[in-house]
Amino acid sequence: MLTAFARAFKTPDLRKKLLFTLGIIVVYRIGTKVPAPGVDYRNVQTCIDAAQANQGLFGLVNMFSGGALLQITVFALGIMPYITASIILQLLTVVIPRLEALKKEGQAGTAKITQYTRYLTIALAVLQGTGLVATARSGALFQGCPVASEIVPDQSMFVTITMVVTMTAGTAAVMWLGELITDRGIGNGMSMLMFISIAATFPSALWAIKEQGSLADGWIEFGTVMLVGLVMVGLVVFVEQAQRRIPVQYAKRMIGRRSYGGTSTYIPLKVNQAGVIPVIFASSLLYIPALIVQFSSSTAGWATWVTKNLADTGATPHIILYFFLIVFFAFFYVAITFNPEEVADNMKKYGGFIPGIRAGRPTAEYLSYVLNRITWPGSLYLGLIALVPTMALAGFGANQNFPFGGTSILIIVGVGLETVRQIESQLQQRNYEGFLR
Repeated sequence: MLTAFARAFKTPDLRKKLLFTLGIIVVYRIGTKVPAPGVDYRNVQTCIDAAQANQGLFGLVNMFSGGALLQITVFALGIMPYITASIILQLLTVVIPRLEALKKEGQAGTAKITQYTRYLTIALAVLQGTGLVATARSGALFQGCPVASEIVPDQSMFVTITMVVTMTAGTAAVMWLGELITDRGIGNGMSMLMFISIAATFPSALWAIKEQGSLADGWIEFGTVMLVGLVMVGLVVFVEQAQRRIPVQYAKRMIGRRSYGGTSTYIPLKVNQAGVIPVIFASSLLYIPALIVQFSSSTAGWATWVTKNLADTGATPHIILYFFLIVFFAFFYVAITFNPEEVADNMKKYGGFIPGIRAGRPTAEYLSYVLNRITWPGSLYLGLIALVPTMALAGFGANQNFPFGGTSILIIVGVGLETVRQIESQLQQRNYEGFLR
């Protein structure tokens, strides 16, 4: 593998792409450290150093921003508005005929949907930026910190608008940096920035586990976490690569004097067809009741129940509901993104058929049957992986930002495999062996 990396840097085109990607990553990481205007940086660091920053309510967004959210920097919102906008557009494509027609138009339609995603990203950035500034001003961002209400000393309207505009511009800049990586670098730009954001939180989270440990000065807990992480990475790689290949045969057709078709291929159905989307959906849905309680400041019975059972990630109702929501959204997302009838119609149009299955409706029913069968283990796997941080909290007192959480591992492994695959394909085009010999 080291030889393959050396060959990648010896290839001029590939070296240029790798260095360009690294340069964009450096710019992105600098932006996550620049405080937003109007923020008292010392008070923010006081709250973070006092270990008051482990708010499960903001943990997901903070992870996707590389820790920039709780530091209230220029890139505080990170890539999260773009992720949300992409998911919304993907779901609306199934509901709105106009978007579905654009999707079928090919490259021109895809460019139009990408433009809509950008507009929606900016709108969501304004909304999320306003919410973040309001939360920081009220002191709710760092509950329990003595200087939490002094994070934004000047609470005038001008300062508030300036902060919201700055964070929105930061989101637009992050989106632009991601597109630059996609066009001129290696891999998908948005996925790469997400990968860097999550990976950037690993060293501090791992060292915090070591500092909080009590066995042999914390090194035993540290080693246990590293071992658990390696096992999880191996499991995720195994499941993410697993797929059910359905053979497809194309009949021969004579057009004039030439023979077309007669080839055989397969339809790859992944075990985890939904990816990390169900985990994000379930986490976001469970955060909504806790957000309502936090902003309403209610002390009624329902608010107490929500705080005790849903806001607490270690509570049994939270764990059970979280697991079943992930399973539900896994089936839901697969159902709206993979249409067996459309695949069966396309196969029939081009003379393709599954051996032993008649073309048309029987093919669609067979694909639906196989998809449901393999989605079950995929959804259960997602649920179990997502519960690892909860088990870590119970096992050795790790904080809620446990580095080897389900969402972070799924994204890091998925993006890592895809990036290595792209580098491998470019090496093989130049007659190199690649990473896997």
